[in-house]
Amino acid sequence: MSHNRAYNFNAGPAALPLEVLQQAQEQFVDFRGIGMSIMEISHRSKEYEQVNDETQALMKELLGVPAGYEVLFLQGGASTQFAMIPMNLLGPGKSAGYVLTGTWSDKAFKEAKLFGDAYAAASGEASGFKRMPGQAELTIRPDTAYVHLTSNETIAGSQFPHYLDTGSVPLIGDLSSDILSRPVDVSQFAMIYAGAQKNLGPSGVTVVIVREELLAGSPKHVASMLRYDTHAKTKSLYNTPPVYSVYMVNLVLKWIKAKGGLAWMEQFNRDKTQLIYDVIDQSGGFYTGLVDPGSRSRMNITFALGSDELEARFLKASEQAGFVGLKGHRDVGHLRASTYNAVPLESCQALADFMKQFQAQNG
Repeated sequence: MSHNRAYNFNAGPAALPLEVLQQAQEQFVDFRGIGMSIMEISHRSKEYEQVNDETQALMKELLGVPAGYEVLFLQGGASTQFAMIPMNLLGPGKSAGYVLTGTWSDKAFKEAKLFGDAYAAASGEASGFKRMPGQAELTIRPDTAYVHLTSNETIAGSQFPHYLDTGSVPLIGDLSSDILSRPVDVSQFAMIYAGAQKNLGPSGVTVVIVREELLAGSPKHVASMLRYDTHAKTKSLYNTPPVYSVYMVNLVLKWIKAKGGLAWMEQFNRDKTQLIYDVIDQSGGFYTGLVDPGSRSRMNITFALGSDELEARFLKASEQAGFVGLKGHRDVGHLRASTYNAVPLESCQALADFMKQFQAQNG
């Protein structure tokens, strides 16, 4: 590989486009000729405000965000959103429905229960979270303020092929691990949020895309920093933002746009992940996928081998061959290849070739 770069399959923080890293490197000491790094300038400066505004506009353009939505750049990761959402939107006499699909949806659900009445509107638990719940499995109570779902479960390796229809009840989506990997009908959601460190940039910034009418409901007893209306009124400049992270998101968005936008990105992700899924499916059981084929993620490919000893041998050999991040999450074990937007086709081809070779030697 060029620049002696590893085959990076880390789950997050994850691979960034080489072109973006090189551009950031070139501008690191002197940003656009101002004699300072962007890490040194004031977030009140016209130079940073331009980056902030441009990044919000690019996000709206790429996702096709309709009128009536705000794009916010917040801190604290998706995990802080798990609390901010019920704090702002789960009022007295209301409940919140959560679609339970694995580790991350469960974390969001548990956090919501600290603030009010939260219930499981659908669950994939009966399948061992090997598949995403379908529309027929969704039950929404009359007093529901919102329904929350996790678009892609990074640990299980499952992904919604199509989003559930919640009718007139606001739908909130945690798209942390698959945002900008495919086209999305934003109008189906009242709110979308995503930590940056998988598909958008480095850790440090969380993108929130929220319907303006939802902002009006921010209760005044909630601390200012934890209210959505605070950040919407100030264009995400209420306090010092994660300047460098937003700048990196800006470069990644430009990279996606230059590649051909989300339709191109979806096909690219299909092409590269299919290389690996084909090896799993054609291995005669040597490799086993951990998710039902209809719910397979295009971002996180989870699979197992016949024994712990064989998996340990696979990991050791893969590391020696330059592959990074293939060990499964500690909650589920086994193996996982995270193939986010910035992971090149060449890396996925190399992994597919390595898997075939390993089977030939150990099958």
